[in-house]
Formats: sequence, structure tokens, C-alpha cells
Amino acid sequence: MMRRDEAFRTLAELRGDAVVVSTYTSAFEWMKAARSPLNFVSVGVMGQASSHGLGLALGMPDHKVIVLDGDGSLLMNLGTLVTIANAAPRNLVHFVVENGCYEANGSHPIPGQGRVSFAGMARAAGFAKVYEFDGLNRFAAELPEVLSVPGPVFATLKVVAGDPPPQDYELIHGPGVRAAFRAAIRPFLSRS
Repeated sequence: MMRRDEAFRTLAELRGDAVVVSTYTSAFEWMKAARSPLNFVSVGVMGQASSHGLGLALGMPDHKVIVLDGDGSLLMNLGTLVTIANAAPRNLVHFVVENGCYEANGSHPIPGQGRVSFAGMARAAGFAKVYEFDGLNRFAAELPEVLSVPGPVFATLKVVAGDPPPQDYELIHGPGVRAAFRAAIRPFLSRS
């Protein structure tokens, strides 16, 4: 297993100007690793990060969109895997951060903890490329490929929690953050 914060710092180094959609605990850790107006936080809508990512990818077809989803969140909206594979956005990378629990809600275990294969579900749904990582060295070595192959791409990151980030909702989801995001994506939006 790798620490989530270390995986995110590794991703932050290669992110470039990609839009990153994150949710719940991953959102706090991502914002700590990579503050940017191109971060979109999907908090308060468990299970919708992948749908938000899909909408952004379709609206900005020439711009990379990365989703940092939770395993519990994805379980709330499994149909999104089929929807994403069907829409086939070449610019979407969907990471599922698998820690086996609903961490934001008291760390209760997810159904099928330790048995469910998110990579297997994505593969069966029809994702163009699917990966699974449980170690930081391999993740770091293969991340350039994950971010460059045509999508939709799906990757499971098997993680343990890192150092607790500050749980500051204003910092990740306040009006100023939302306004900065809208301004940052405006140049990339499809006009067709």
C-alpha cells in the first residue's frame, strides 16, 4: 500500500494544467498537495465526482481532466463507469483511491471491502485502459503513461491515509475558490 498524500504529491508533479476533480478526504489531501484554480471539489454530493469529471471532459475535449474519486463514493454511482466508457472522452483519467472505507463518514468499511475489484469493473464497463497500483514506485514509474494514453483511463490506487490534512471547507469550496475555478476553465470550454 502507498500513502495517499505521497501518491498525490507524485501526481501533482505531472499534472500540468489538467483540471482535477476531487472529493471528500481526497479533496483535502489534494488541495494540500496541489493548490490551483484548476481544482474542482465535489463535496456534499457523494458519488458524483466521476459525473462532474465526465461533464468537464466533454465540455473541454482538448483539455486533460483528472478525477480523484473515493472507493465509497464510486460505489454510490457505479453506473458512471458505463456512462463514461460509452461517452469515451479521450481526455479523462479516473483515479479511484481505494482505502476500503467511507473515511469521511467515520471510516466504516465499504461493502465488499478487500474483495471488490474496481479495476475489474472499469474493464468490464469498457474503459480504454485500466491500471491498478499498490506501491508508490510503480505508480511513479507508470504515471506518465497513465496521463498520456488516450482515454477514458481508469486507475485504482490502493492507499492508506497520510498525515491528516486540515479540514477547512472554506479553503476547498468557498465562493472565491469556485469563482477562480470558473475563470480558470473559461478559456478551455468547447464553443461547439
